[in-house]
Amino acid sequence: MELSGGEVGVSGVMARRIDVNGSGGVRLAAWEFADPPEAAVPPVRVRDGDLGGVLLLHGLMGRAAHWAEAARWLSTRYRTVALDQRGHGRSEKPVGGPYDLDAYVADAEVVVERLGLAPVTLIGHAMGALTAWRLAARRPDLVRALVICDMRASALGAATQRRWGEWFKSWPVPFATLADVRRWFGQEDPTLERPAPARGDFYAEVMAERADGWRPLFFRRQMLLVREAYAHDAHWEELALVECPTLVVRGLDGELGRAEAQEMVRVLPRGRYAEVADAGHFLHYDQPGAWRRVAEPFLRDAVPV
Repeated sequence: MELSGGEVGVSGVMARRIDVNGSGGVRLAAWEFADPPEAAVPPVRVRDGDLGGVLLLHGLMGRAAHWAEAARWLSTRYRTVALDQRGHGRSEKPVGGPYDLDAYVADAEVVVERLGLAPVTLIGHAMGALTAWRLAARRPDLVRALVICDMRASALGAATQRRWGEWFKSWPVPFATLADVRRWFGQEDPTLERPAPARGDFYAEVMAERADGWRPLFFRRQMLLVREAYAHDAHWEELALVECPTLVVRGLDGELGRAEAQEMVRVLPRGRYAEVADAGHFLHYDQPGAWRRVAEPFLRDAVPV
């Protein structure tokens, strides 16, 4: 483990970068958030003087910075770390992978143990939520609570992989400016049913300026490999093995339907359900206040300060 870079601003929140060698030695960039507290509340201590922490796991194509608004209030109560998962953000993007589910779970497990976050509260969005509940099923001794944001337990199917491949090919890369990024993903993307400005902002955060313009921080071919690893299979068996208190949250216009979300809650031994109105798939990002109003009461009950 290596501390690097000191404190930097991540979407207006102070964060310290910590480099961790994940599964197979892949270098992972973790970000520990800390802002002046809303109230003088120390990080939660949960057993034998150990610090309990929160680990935030982004979804496919995301990055740790997408959790900045959530980290702003979480870090006033808990030690809060967000991870750039392999192939994403500032973490390593090994050409040969692996990019399977086991690699992502193993990475998260290493981060929890090496940063001393156990017993950890895992908060995951989409792919990150799947990583979180698989880790909770595999290592119940490490996980105290879990929040699943807009991720399905059923198989997504081969047809969706073909559509994603076609969608990636349609991107007008490189983008001349960040405004072009926001406009294309928020308005001009042919897969959109209506304008979604927050979606444009989301994708602007995963772009980096190169000599020829703005390009994604990830490789699209690798993102297809990541999605291939979980798209064809259902994940109900792992969900049923999660012993800790779990909140399943969906955006009303997201990808997780109400019926499936409620079935996930039924399958979970200690599941709870919540919805975020006026939110799509990126619910914690495009409606951070509303997301907090459903997540915070659950966390206060499951991980009391």
